[in-house]
Amino acid sequence: MGPMILTFLIVTFVLIMQFLWLYIDELVGKGLTFGVIMEFLMWGTATLIPLALPLATLLASIMALGNFGENNELLAMKAAGISLQRILTPLIIISVFISISAFFASNNLIPLSYRKIYALRADIATTREEIKLPTGIFYNGIDNYSIRINERDPDTGMLYGVMLYDHSDQRGNNNVTLADSGSIKLTADKRNIILRLFSGYQYQEEPRGNHMDTSFVMRTIGFDEQQAIISLNDYGFKRSDDDRFGNEIMAQNLKSLGHRRDSLDSMQVAIRTYFKTRFLSSFAHSQQLDTAFNKQLSAILLLDSLDLFYKTDYQEISLLSQTVDKINTKINMLDNYVIEHNQSAIPLRKTSLEWFRKFTLSLACLIFFFIGAPLGAIIRKGGLGTPVIVSVFFFVIYWVVDISGKKLATDGVITPAIGATISTLVLLPIGIFLTWKSTTDSSLFNADAYIQVIKNLFTSAFKRRKKQDHE
Repeated sequence: MGPMILTFLIVTFVLIMQFLWLYIDELVGKGLTFGVIMEFLMWGTATLIPLALPLATLLASIMALGNFGENNELLAMKAAGISLQRILTPLIIISVFISISAFFASNNLIPLSYRKIYALRADIATTREEIKLPTGIFYNGIDNYSIRINERDPDTGMLYGVMLYDHSDQRGNNNVTLADSGSIKLTADKRNIILRLFSGYQYQEEPRGNHMDTSFVMRTIGFDEQQAIISLNDYGFKRSDDDRFGNEIMAQNLKSLGHRRDSLDSMQVAIRTYFKTRFLSSFAHSQQLDTAFNKQLSAILLLDSLDLFYKTDYQEISLLSQTVDKINTKINMLDNYVIEHNQSAIPLRKTSLEWFRKFTLSLACLIFFFIGAPLGAIIRKGGLGTPVIVSVFFFVIYWVVDISGKKLATDGVITPAIGATISTLVLLPIGIFLTWKSTTDSSLFNADAYIQVIKNLFTSAFKRRKKQDHE
């Protein structure tokens, strides 16, 4: 359990760094608190369990049995008459417990994590970026205001050469303030901005009272100090209800996925039945597709078809044109059916695939144990050297096959059941083979044995060649 926890934390840390790198652009510049960022990373860590737990199980099992073999403890136990099956029995019990825990994590924790992640990403996306006034250009990040500054003192934060356009009355550039200097401050709750301006003028254009007169009155106000409070909307982080993402496939448990799959399957059957009825009813006679009926009336149909040769050129062209139009109509009907079918078929495949994948995490942990434990007993190397290389090799195979199976199942090339379990089915024979080799004390990774085989091959080939030359 020590190597298991250690490797799980290491793998999770590596994966969470990749997760953080992927979403870093959505987090930076939003003024999020440390607690919100840590919550985002915590739920993101939970979504990485399907990748981290099988690899941790594989690496820990190789390290545990490898340490036994490297320290000759495995040899001592076998010399005392204890078989490898009996040695592995406690570890098998632990691996079964890990697999059961992985199923509950896949069915309960991971859907909750995805729901939280979806909600946090949506809330962060609606959060405005922090207000950072650039120099020399107009900044329009504040609603209904446009502000420009010439210089900023990095030590005191004072602004110099301030120009402020107030568009709150939605009548254009009719309210302009010019100030020699000023300062800007965001309140603690991020709901208001306190803008203080010094030594300036405010220019306002106001319409005259008479509605027939379209001219404006210019008003100029000079001030030594002016303070304005600008209200902000959607600048602070606001948490929303995460139940609105409960219909996402990754945010559903086994029971919800089953209900969703049944609904989509019923919808697909209804679409298929409706199209079949509509397609057949589009023919002039329902017996046109009945081969038995057509065989009985083959002579009559043949005579009717021969009438085509006795018609005028105009009638023949008209009939052929009508035939082409009917064929194009049928083709359009088939194209529409494909579109309507895919609208329910693709979600149905994804739902069925995710339903089966609820069990693949448990199977992967169990199969990786039966790969790692025999490998550790065979290679007899502990630590983080050889076990890491071997673990990464098998995990890459598992990951590539799993991604390919998921893609093929989504496209409808293979069934969702095969697409979800193909990675474990590929590794299952490897686990059985390694377990059999370890119980028979096979020298599978003994370099001297392979070198001796190669030497024997070269020796036999040399003797055969020498004998042929002698003859």
